[in-house]
Amino acid sequence: MFLSELLQRIRFWKAADRLGPDIPYTHWRLHFRSTMLRLCKEKFLHFDDSADFRPGAYAICCSKISIGKRVVVRPTTMFFADPRDGGAGITIEDDVMMGSGVHLYVNNHRFDSPDIPIIDQGHYVSEPVVLKRGCWLGANVIVLPGVTIGDNSVVGAGSLVTKSVPAGVLAAGNPARVIRNIGDQRP
Repeated sequence: MFLSELLQRIRFWKAADRLGPDIPYTHWRLHFRSTMLRLCKEKFLHFDDSADFRPGAYAICCSKISIGKRVVVRPTTMFFADPRDGGAGITIEDDVMMGSGVHLYVNNHRFDSPDIPIIDQGHYVSEPVVLKRGCWLGANVIVLPGVTIGDNSVVGAGSLVTKSVPAGVLAAGNPARVIRNIGDQRP
């Protein structure tokens, strides 16, 4: 029984459209730049040669995630694209910075009926998440479905982003709100 389980698990690990510590068959490859690049180019919709996906990071439905130039995906970061046909993906443009523990979600569980367990209610329609060129998300930022973070904007560490953030601003909080324009003097 153990051997058949192990073989089944290895087949899953090989075929999985995901990366992370829970997929040991491929996770070890993230520890070496050459094997990380080959793996990420195979798995992701787009993965630039100058990008880096570090060990300890997760990506679900890699085939719907695009990662641009000079993007570093740090440990404990989690990307959740929608594996369903027609489901939304994640786009991370060039020069985006992210701290550790950033979470990006394109959908959410339904919870419309108080009489049905939430686990049985399915998901709302997914909406894409886009991180525009040059933005910076601090550590442990959570970005919810349908959000775009504008060019060269900053989202403060620990923020929950429920609505899109325009270009060139500092946003922070739970929920995140615009604090000021980048370049304005601090209060």
